[in-house]
Amino acid sequence: MTNPQKPSKRRRGVILTAAGWQRLQTAQQQSELTHNGGNPYTVEDLNELTHLSRNTLSKVRLRKKPVDRHTLEAYFTTFGLNLTPKDYNRTALERAEAPEQFETEPVPPPSNHQDWGEAIDVSIFYGRTTELAALKQWVVIDRYRLISIFGMGGIGKTALSVKLAQLVQRDFDYVIWRSLRNAPTMESLLGELVPFLSRHQTTEPTIGKLLQCFKQSRCLAILDNVETILQSNRNAGYFRPNYEPYGDLLRVIGETDHQSCLLLTSREKPVEMAKFIGSEEAVRTLSLSGSLETSLALIETQELIGTQDHKQQLCEACGCSPLALKITASSIHELFDGNIAQFLFEKTIVFNGVRRLLNQQFERLSSQERSIMYWLAINREWTSISELDDDLIPKIPRSHLLESLESLCWRSLIEKRSGKYTLQPVVMEYIIGQLVERVCQELIEWEIDISLSSSEPNFLTKTSLFHVHALLKTNATDYIRESQKRLILQPIAEQIQQTFSTPASLEKHIKAILASLRSKSPKVGAYSSGNLLNLCGLLNLNLANYNFSGLDIRQAYLPGIDLPRVNFSNAHITSSIFAEPLGDMLCVAFSPNGQMIATGDSNGFLSVWQANTGQRLLTCQGHAGWVMSVDFSPDGTLLASSSNDQDIRLWDAHTGQCLKILQGHTNLVWSVRFNPDGKHLASGCHDQTIKVWNVSSGECCHTLRAHASGVFDVVFCMGGKTLASSSMDCTVKLWDWANGSTLKTLEGHTDAVLSLAYNTLDQILVSGGRDKTIRLWNIETGDCLQILQGHIHWIWGVSVSPDGQTVASSSSDCSIKLWDVITGQCLQTLLGHTSGLYGIAFSPDGQRLTSGSSDQTVKFWDISTGKVLRTVQGHTRQIHQVRSLALNVDGHTLASSSDRQIIRFWDLQTGNCSQTLQGHTGWIFGIDQSPDGQWLASAGGEDQTIKIWDVKTGQCVQNLQGHLAWVFDVAFNPASPSESNKTLLASGSQDQTIKLWDLDRGECLKTLYGHSQTVWTVAFNPQGTLLASGGQDHTVKVWNIPTGSLLTTLLGHTNEVLSVTFNPQGTILASGSQDQSIKLWDVEREQALKTISQQEMGHIWTLAFSPDGHLLASGSVDHMIRLWDIHTGENVQTLKGHTNWVLSVCFNTQGTVLISGSADATIKLWDLHTGDCLETLRPDRPYEGMNITGVTGLTEAQKSTLQNLGAMSNDS
Repeated sequence: MTNPQKPSKRRRGVILTAAGWQRLQTAQQQSELTHNGGNPYTVEDLNELTHLSRNTLSKVRLRKKPVDRHTLEAYFTTFGLNLTPKDYNRTALERAEAPEQFETEPVPPPSNHQDWGEAIDVSIFYGRTTELAALKQWVVIDRYRLISIFGMGGIGKTALSVKLAQLVQRDFDYVIWRSLRNAPTMESLLGELVPFLSRHQTTEPTIGKLLQCFKQSRCLAILDNVETILQSNRNAGYFRPNYEPYGDLLRVIGETDHQSCLLLTSREKPVEMAKFIGSEEAVRTLSLSGSLETSLALIETQELIGTQDHKQQLCEACGCSPLALKITASSIHELFDGNIAQFLFEKTIVFNGVRRLLNQQFERLSSQERSIMYWLAINREWTSISELDDDLIPKIPRSHLLESLESLCWRSLIEKRSGKYTLQPVVMEYIIGQLVERVCQELIEWEIDISLSSSEPNFLTKTSLFHVHALLKTNATDYIRESQKRLILQPIAEQIQQTFSTPASLEKHIKAILASLRSKSPKVGAYSSGNLLNLCGLLNLNLANYNFSGLDIRQAYLPGIDLPRVNFSNAHITSSIFAEPLGDMLCVAFSPNGQMIATGDSNGFLSVWQANTGQRLLTCQGHAGWVMSVDFSPDGTLLASSSNDQDIRLWDAHTGQCLKILQGHTNLVWSVRFNPDGKHLASGCHDQTIKVWNVSSGECCHTLRAHASGVFDVVFCMGGKTLASSSMDCTVKLWDWANGSTLKTLEGHTDAVLSLAYNTLDQILVSGGRDKTIRLWNIETGDCLQILQGHIHWIWGVSVSPDGQTVASSSSDCSIKLWDVITGQCLQTLLGHTSGLYGIAFSPDGQRLTSGSSDQTVKFWDISTGKVLRTVQGHTRQIHQVRSLALNVDGHTLASSSDRQIIRFWDLQTGNCSQTLQGHTGWIFGIDQSPDGQWLASAGGEDQTIKIWDVKTGQCVQNLQGHLAWVFDVAFNPASPSESNKTLLASGSQDQTIKLWDLDRGECLKTLYGHSQTVWTVAFNPQGTLLASGGQDHTVKVWNIPTGSLLTTLLGHTNEVLSVTFNPQGTILASGSQDQSIKLWDVEREQALKTISQQEMGHIWTLAFSPDGHLLASGSVDHMIRLWDIHTGENVQTLKGHTNWVLSVCFNTQGTVLISGSADATIKLWDLHTGDCLETLRPDRPYEGMNITGVTGLTEAQKSTLQNLGAMSNDS
């Protein structure tokens, strides 16, 4: 509820009422339909129509600040309305309308939505009147569901499809045009179509969802260049491998009743279309041949000399193909001074298609011109001269490059726009075909001399294309690199596999090529080694022990490829990308100049990346827990980070040096934000407080208390004078932080408010929460201006674009949404992450967006296209935090769970991983093995399930569902099953409950209520009659199992209880807490016996009694294991060796060995007599034993990253 405020200074003016707002919007939409083709007016359009500034328009539309009455009259008059007293309120002191009334009267959606993608400009268009008339009849009048346009390359199919769409756009609610020339997968394409056609109400990329959109609205979807995803040669008409779902799409759209139209263009006819011939379905095909009218009009633009008859002869000789005519016209100019008659006299044209014409033209090109053509085909999009200059090997003078480009433009083989160059799709396909064919021949024969000097004039003609062209580019955008992989590398790999039919012969040949590369010179200045690495990855070769020493390695893209014991010693590695040791990416932030990005992850790393390349610049280590929040200072010199280790750290943003550690919070610090003046820093903490710190001294200036639960986010507003905070208590509070007073409490969210962002231009506060909504607040009045709905899960991050027009939101539903601040409409849904998103941030120029996810990736997005520019990827096979351990009754088999959806079984006699279980879709927290050793139970955290596994077979035999939130712990009842005592399992969850499960029936027997927050830990007593639980509410509870009743609540801890365990006799209960203490409780008397505490321990994550009950082992956030004498409470032994939190401990059955699992991804076995570490268990990291001694070209940060993933170096 908003706090009472002092009367503000009266401001004259009026504010629209909800009724006035509705009248205005209705009239505006009618005007858009009548005068703007149904397209919504942009802010610029409204500025021109109303003669009102953008700022004034924003005031009117947001209804939060008063404007002059004449302003409203001007706005209303523009759309033919008279302003009435019912349309406005007279003073700014009156609220415009209750937020609830505003929400129940949403603005109707625009009647027309269009997305033209990469559609070409057809403002100059000749002829095709007959074809356009036929297509318009089919699309608009006959309402055919599936239409295809077929014809040879360069005949004008693309231009015709765009022109048709422009002509019929008013007959459709939605129009979307997409080119398939980069061969997007079906999932990728539907990931663009479905959100757009559903107004972002659904993002599921399935044919069923697309069909649903086609039924609900009148949609026109056009797919150009379908031939790209079809096979060639004898399999013409069939879709490429992995593209067969496109055939299902055509079948479903053609056979199912709906009100929309899917239109295709292709040089070849898919077999699915052929099946519709002669059927009664609403499907039609247009075979497009050359148009004499169009061709004659085109010739008039080519400045050729000749009679009308000569021009017609030339058109007919070229098959009336626009592309063929352009190419031929360049030859006529070059050879015959533009005289058509001389050309016709001297040269007999037999036009057998564009391919033969391109063959003739390609053979006439110089080696430099061919190389440029290859590079433009590889790059697949508009390419600048500088980029071409960087690509070319050997280097040529810039003047020669410009001459070659001018020559290619003159020949109409390449296109130029704004200083950049590309190829037409038909030319690009031809060049790629040439490249693939020649590279395959080179690799199969491998007799090309690559040792020629680059100074020789015939270097390019004699040297392997494999040597001087990168078949895949690491610096390309993600979608282009995927196209390079699918359209270049994949066909080459398939051809090589067919030639070398056995794995042994293939590997022998690849190793022979590698040996050849190492033996010849020059080793620097070539792409062959990087190409070979990329090809090996695509061939799924086991690269262990391969020798790439001394080679020049460029453009190698290696995330996801294991390189154990590969020798890269003395290699020169540039423009290459390796996997990164990333945990879940919890937070992201752009530097003020936009050149750097900082991220924080669940491994405790604060990393700094170059924004344009994704290259790691710094790794800042120091936090003993997850890095929850990062922020740059306004001048970009400092970085602040917060963690669940309760600390805040200040770092030098350029060196990575830790400058200060700010301490004072007593729980997880969710967020840190700099004040715009750079002198103060605010932090929000789970301990329900906000602290404001002096950056210079590191002192805490103010502690703000008013929230009833943990504080998730903080942000400075109003030039830094006001501080906003969001909390688990469902509120947002505004503070005058200088005097510590609460200004307002903003209420409306129905669950925890997770994220905040501030729109400095319009003074709007944005909040996102667990109630799946985003709210826009008037920071002056406290009114809720808009509620944005569309996400289907929690919203962890919100960010406002620098121009204040767009809000970005990131959610656990794996999506990012972009929203229009003024209209509240979802503009775009960005898909690509495969797990929940946390951090999100706009770049300072507003053109890019970066996001971090629990899928271990950071993605960089182009706002204008919605495409991923670059992905920084962690290695998905790397084991991460060892969350829990469970020793089998046989004493030889150990189970471990991780935060990567994996359970491993270890043979303690050999130290090897004997079995891997996968099935959970999120983190796995607690695990336990049944008393008889037959079953293993796992708590599936994020997926809210419990799985029961058969230990012998590794099969999941039961999937227990019932909890309504994350499940954190499980425990088997140790008592032997009997008629009266079933096989029981207990589970504790974030939903504040404990469930008891009958595993014989797979049913929940009882649900125990009593905790008021998350239940972190559960444990049975040895007799199986009692259950202890510990929770976020700081309590330990003891339950009677037969009755399910709560026996007692043990109070004394001052923070969350993370671990509970009974001694072997069942007489003592131990509990470990975030308050850095262990308490021993007398179970029978229900009272504390002893409190064990050491200040430096930090959180106590795990506890375990020795088999004789005399020792208690604890694992904590300070990376150490301590052994305690339970009688005296003394620390009798401390085991050191882990480099991150110790999350789980257990004793062997004899009590001679302690086993520990850590967030450093290792399991250690300790000799309790000597304190020595006997063995460390860890699956091979992706680069285990990789030799990088003497490597050049990599930064120190990159080398450190490789070493974290197992690489070794003898460099001092």
